[in-house]
Amino acid sequence: MQDQRSYGQGIKSILKICLLISILISFTPQAARTGAPFHKYGKPKIAYLGCNYQIELTTRFCEDSETTESCYCNNLNAFATMSHCYTLGHPAEIPSLLSMCHREFNKTISMDQFTQAHEYYLNQAKSIDEIPDYTPAKLVDFPVRLNDSDVLLFKGAYEQFLGNYDVSVDYGGFVVLYWVAVFALAAIGNWSKFMFPGLYKKRLTGPITNWFRKTITLPGTWGKYKTEEKKLGKIFDMLVPARVETIIFVGLLILCYVLTTINITYYEGDPLFRHKGQALLRYHAVRLSFLSSSLMPLLILFGGRNNFLQWVTKWEYSTFITLHRWISRIVVLMVMLHSILYSLYFGSNYRTKIMEGYVLWGVVGTVSGAVIMIQGLLVLRRKWYEVFLLLHIALALVFIIAAWLHVRDLYCTWFYFSSTLIWVFDRIIRIGRIWEFGFPYAKLSIAGDDTLKIVVPKPHDWEAIPGGHAFIHFLLPTSFWQSHPFTYTTTSGDEIVLYVKVKQGVTLSLYQHLLQHDGHSQVRVAIEGSYGEKAPASRYDNAVFVAGGSGIPGIFAEAYDLAQRRDSKEMIKLIWVVRDYGSIVWFYNELLSLKETNVETTVAQLVGTLSHIAFLHGKPDIDALVRANVEESLGSTCFITCGHPAMVDDIRAAVIRNIDNKERKRVDYYEKLQVWA
Repeated sequence: MQDQRSYGQGIKSILKICLLISILISFTPQAARTGAPFHKYGKPKIAYLGCNYQIELTTRFCEDSETTESCYCNNLNAFATMSHCYTLGHPAEIPSLLSMCHREFNKTISMDQFTQAHEYYLNQAKSIDEIPDYTPAKLVDFPVRLNDSDVLLFKGAYEQFLGNYDVSVDYGGFVVLYWVAVFALAAIGNWSKFMFPGLYKKRLTGPITNWFRKTITLPGTWGKYKTEEKKLGKIFDMLVPARVETIIFVGLLILCYVLTTINITYYEGDPLFRHKGQALLRYHAVRLSFLSSSLMPLLILFGGRNNFLQWVTKWEYSTFITLHRWISRIVVLMVMLHSILYSLYFGSNYRTKIMEGYVLWGVVGTVSGAVIMIQGLLVLRRKWYEVFLLLHIALALVFIIAAWLHVRDLYCTWFYFSSTLIWVFDRIIRIGRIWEFGFPYAKLSIAGDDTLKIVVPKPHDWEAIPGGHAFIHFLLPTSFWQSHPFTYTTTSGDEIVLYVKVKQGVTLSLYQHLLQHDGHSQVRVAIEGSYGEKAPASRYDNAVFVAGGSGIPGIFAEAYDLAQRRDSKEMIKLIWVVRDYGSIVWFYNELLSLKETNVETTVAQLVGTLSHIAFLHGKPDIDALVRANVEESLGSTCFITCGHPAMVDDIRAAVIRNIDNKERKRVDYYEKLQVWA
């Protein structure tokens, strides 16, 4: 019955999301539709514009009141001159010229007539130099002989100038395809663990597979650092990506560099640019604009909480935040290079050009992007998180709006409309989640010296995910706009329980408030969630859940859920590393509930009286703990962990050291610690 209710809720959610997407798409502006990423100049238009520009620089056939297209289609001398340019420089595009005349002016011109017009040109064309007292104001009534070398020069110049826009659109697509390939590989690897557990447990334990996992997919970029910050001098620090993430970013950088520099050519005597440097500045600036714009929708998607790619890849939210952070740096770098190249391109006209609206908005967007990079430094995020959050949202909005206004008359509008659409979609879904949960009063109490217990009544149909997390808003005047993610457990009734470690900001304010009210109080809250999913622990012979301190709720929930399964045959262990006896007090009821299960529980650093729990005194030897569990297992083993970043990094390092084992048992690692600030 529970599964049927969950299935029904899932269908309802999908239908609501589809309705929301349909409504948002219906508001797509015309500029975004016509400026879609597949919109290009195309070879027919490039051929026409190149020939037209050469002829316009040479002579005039019609009055200014008549469009050039009409002139070529209805004036025999103009058409004959154009026919020579097409025959020599663009023979494959001749049908497009005839089609234009028929489509726009209902003028039917056959290929035979085109050939006759070209013969007329060959027999009757004259050079402008042959006309005495000729001035550009005069209209000519004969075909004008074009310089054949110039025809080829204009062809090459226009194919490079306008073709660069078309190629840049394609290259932007290549960047997106790069990410499609990354997500496809991640999806295959992670979904296979659910769908083909036997393959992983028995086949993928050889030296090549183990080397790849030890060297590429599991470790941090260098050393054991990943969830624990790496110090950079006395002031700065950073969160180090996983090695596989770094490889992905380096691959993206190399791809963007190659796509920025290839297929750019300068033609000596180029009629569009005064010198080679000016042309190259423009070509590279355009290329960078398309590559950065192509990444914008992904940048916004990765930063959202309702990102469908989390389900596709089974990557954690923290992984996508890492992708969001590093892609934003690459995008801002390309935007800054784009701005610098155009500034150099403008040269002495810079002061005049910068006063034009679209250029000014480009400057605003570039500056806001640069400020985001500075205020997003880890040391600033952690010291003033509330300020960071407000500034980050405001600056991101300025960046997108400024970029949209910068390109609204160009062919890049679609990228920024879709980015805005993704952001609005995420916000609406988040508001919808909060609204469905309601705004109940939560019971707050002090569970330990540095821990708050928060009990929140939940709607009957709200699905709690073992190991999942929810974002909680404390609806107080000073902090209602903030949301903080926490794992939770559930009670036998319709409640969820969160245990929150007291730090700075809102948790410290709540702690001080409780001290003034005998350790108990009520606060109205809003809950957004639930997010995340369970690790595939049921696919292994031995599941070891390791928690540290306040990381226990989600780990406990997963272990307890696994033990409640009727078909559960795994050896299940729960290991909790704590600092003092106080932690046992605030989590006593949950530990007691394990008594009737097959969960083997160990609490390190304490001696207690819970008969079904083994207590170990002293700091645990993580490497020995992992090695012992691998040796004791009759088959495959997985470690699921959440706790202090240093402990989590130690467990990962220990798992890596035990991937190679004599019995060739499969050993996997799942990290539930969400670190992004």
